[in-house]
Amino acid sequence: MVDIAGIDSGYCKMMNWNELRAFIQVADKGSFSRAADTLHLTQPAVSKRIAALEADLGIQLFDRIGRRVYMTEAGSILYPRAQSMLQDQSDARKMLENLHTRIDGRLRMATSHHIGLHRLAPVLKDFSQQFPRVQMDIRFVDSEAAQSMVLEGSSELAVVTFDPEQHEQLNYQAIWNDPLSFVCAPEMSALRAGTNSLDALTAVPCILPGPDTFTGQIVTRLFENAGLVLQPTMRTNYLETIAMLVSIGQGWSVLPTSMLNDLVRQFEVNCLPLSRILGGITHPERTLSNAGTAFMKILEHHSDHSN
Repeated sequence: MVDIAGIDSGYCKMMNWNELRAFIQVADKGSFSRAADTLHLTQPAVSKRIAALEADLGIQLFDRIGRRVYMTEAGSILYPRAQSMLQDQSDARKMLENLHTRIDGRLRMATSHHIGLHRLAPVLKDFSQQFPRVQMDIRFVDSEAAQSMVLEGSSELAVVTFDPEQHEQLNYQAIWNDPLSFVCAPEMSALRAGTNSLDALTAVPCILPGPDTFTGQIVTRLFENAGLVLQPTMRTNYLETIAMLVSIGQGWSVLPTSMLNDLVRQFEVNCLPLSRILGGITHPERTLSNAGTAFMKILEHHSDHSN
């Protein structure tokens, strides 16, 4: 009686494609010599492969009667499974061979709310037009959270405000220089009248991003380097909310220069210019998908430094 469970167990462990191909050809041709001709091998080479396969499975697959070869019951059980396995292998090989040219599937990425609103639209438009088969899965979170998502592997890439310290385990691709300005409401004429000192600003109400945000760290560090401590009256991580609070006179702040308008005005401060870097981050130990690689190329095309 044939041990079907034993065959299936051995079959699952077996991954020698050449032995499987030899088995299929001998079964189809009913002859070791004709199978050898089809495989462009010698008959002894085919016989050796069949013997190795039978040894792996621990069961005889063919009966040799005269010059003819017949499958045993075990061979008949293995035959459709071997065909299926070889077809799966062929399909997998084709998929892998085509991988370098196919750009589709799902792209998981993260970005900040501000970059999503003010920077990412033309990038996403170009990408979706060029690669319509890619399904975008975008998480809108703070830059700090987006960086953590790339670090932990839950996001393939992120477009964020760069960490001032730049995490040693990540790759950073700078795309935009984002100048920062000291801002206030138009009616805060005392601030807008001349050049202010950092020391004087500590006595005026201010609204800043949270101390754990990269932008908040840039501002805090400026004052700390001058030996000063800021005590914001309010904090929020959303720059658009800060702009609204500044516009109604709740205090001064530091915002991207691109956000200046009639309600949020720049004023001068006696210090070096402030700026932050925006761009893409990836993990060097993670192989980017074709979609991820294509996105990073399009992102680079939108760089301040691209021609």
